[in-house]
Amino acid sequence: MSSTTDDLTLAAEFAPATYENWRKLVDGVLKGAPFEKLIGKTADGLKIDPIYQRAQNAMPIVGRAAATPWQIMQRIDHPDAAQANAQALQDLANGATGLTLVFEGSNAARGFGLPPTKDALTRALDGIFLEADIAIEFEVSSHGRDIGQHLADLLKTRNVAPGAVNVRFGFDPIGGAAVRGGSAGDWASSAKVFGDKIAQLRQLGFRGPFAAMDGRVIHDAGGSEAQELAFVLASGVAYLRALEAAGLSLEQARDAIYARLAADADQFLTMAKFRALRLLWARIEQSCGLAPKPLFIAAETAWRMLTQRDSDVNMLRATIAVFSAGLAGANAISVLPHALALGLPDAFARRIARNTQLILLEESNLAKVADPAAGAGGIETLTQQLCTSAWTLFQEIEKAGGVFAALEQNLIQSKVAAVRAARDTDIARRKNVLTGASEFPNLQEATPAVLASAPASGPSEKQTIAFDALVPVRVAAPFEKLRDRSDALLKQTGARPRVFLANLGRAADFTARATFAKSLFEAGGIEATGNEGFSDPAALAAAFNASGARLVCLCSSDAVYADHAAAAAKALHAAGARHIYLAGRPGDKEAEFRAAGIDEFVAAGGNALAMLEGAYARLDKAS
Repeated sequence: MSSTTDDLTLAAEFAPATYENWRKLVDGVLKGAPFEKLIGKTADGLKIDPIYQRAQNAMPIVGRAAATPWQIMQRIDHPDAAQANAQALQDLANGATGLTLVFEGSNAARGFGLPPTKDALTRALDGIFLEADIAIEFEVSSHGRDIGQHLADLLKTRNVAPGAVNVRFGFDPIGGAAVRGGSAGDWASSAKVFGDKIAQLRQLGFRGPFAAMDGRVIHDAGGSEAQELAFVLASGVAYLRALEAAGLSLEQARDAIYARLAADADQFLTMAKFRALRLLWARIEQSCGLAPKPLFIAAETAWRMLTQRDSDVNMLRATIAVFSAGLAGANAISVLPHALALGLPDAFARRIARNTQLILLEESNLAKVADPAAGAGGIETLTQQLCTSAWTLFQEIEKAGGVFAALEQNLIQSKVAAVRAARDTDIARRKNVLTGASEFPNLQEATPAVLASAPASGPSEKQTIAFDALVPVRVAAPFEKLRDRSDALLKQTGARPRVFLANLGRAADFTARATFAKSLFEAGGIEATGNEGFSDPAALAAAFNASGARLVCLCSSDAVYADHAAAAAKALHAAGARHIYLAGRPGDKEAEFRAAGIDEFVAAGGNALAMLEGAYARLDKAS
């Protein structure tokens, strides 16, 4: 027997696939349409090609140590410290490796959070062995400046050295000012307080990091990936300067800072964003004369992608977000429970948030490979494009005098607002689909239980400097507002607003557009009443009267519309229909259809939100 074996190559008898061959096939399908039709764009205007070749000479971006899992951070935000403690102990006993203590009034408190007092901190951490390398992260507002001293006092009573505790303090005066829309003083005075506080904590023996450059501020407000990265860089540079002025060496200042980023359901952009931040921060370090060290990046699943409606889908969104951030090298990840947009999450929602990470780590082994995206043409290209775009925005902020000055000039806010407005338009037109909210709604869905549904407002701070606030948003809120109106009417009258689907012809004729119309109207809480279809206008009008609906939508094929839509519309109008829609585009029949009483045409790509708001306005006028 031979001691050697021939290599067995899968599909060796086929010619190798090439980009040129692929383009020929694509051009055949496009039939003369421009190839650019297949190229997408991000919110920053970055191009996304339909296919990429492998990136040459790509190297992994250094993040976590090889095969090291990220920290599974669990959010602790119950306003009652005893309840928060019970949640923390439960989480640690069931797989969490860290706790994010959220204090009221902090940037991402969402209306809940612990009081920033020594008693609350002591009670919340009761029975938790802080010296056992349990990761602790604080999210504090300006009212929580003394949280470090409170922790030092607690550790002293336990006879634990501050340096033995793995704690990130999360001080972020710039992010706080951006969310509040102002500051109690100018940046020079705030920077001195900030720098002195961190210098004191270092003297107490804490290792840090102490300051968070928080990109969630931009993401929550609707900003783009490059804008989020630029804000992080600008905040980090401002903190480096403040800490150096407080007496820290540049290297000590660098080690005192970490980053927070939002992770959302766009897998490739999220991965590229996390990878890009490491490259960008390394460039900052090099510009400061420092040898780059891997930046600690904490990820949190995105607030703005959470929906109140069909909130179970938030579990899937969070899974993609964790997958993306984890593969891109995040050092710590916190999952917002799927019911958080409805109120304070219960034990089930918290368990799902925790187990999402456990499954991906323990069963899917996501942490075993360092930077698996290295060399992938699409993600490598997006990473480099984000670096270029973010660096340009960062330079604009620096030219304006730094991040605080840029906020005072509303430079950052105006750019975020423009991106948010464009995204809102895409969501209103359902170009960006929100499953369960703008598409595939369920009017009979059960609302998950929450511990408290009425968030409290955090403590206010007197502001002497004011500018436009970067207010957190959820992109599903406009559709949810309409659903809330529907629920209110159901509670008051026993019935939701209705639209009668005037199905014409056979099921094969109307099913596709009837399905479209049902999803469209019910996304706004307007219940769609279906039927088996009609060919007789008189029978159609009688069924409409029996339905109790005030709105009606014709549904069928273009061929059936050409022969029957006008007669059906006249019969419906005579029967008292307030407003007649037609599902589809009228083409050259528009004048004829409008003359017959058809008021509006609804089709994919139209402004669904505006149409639904108009429907409610007509219902209000008719009542």
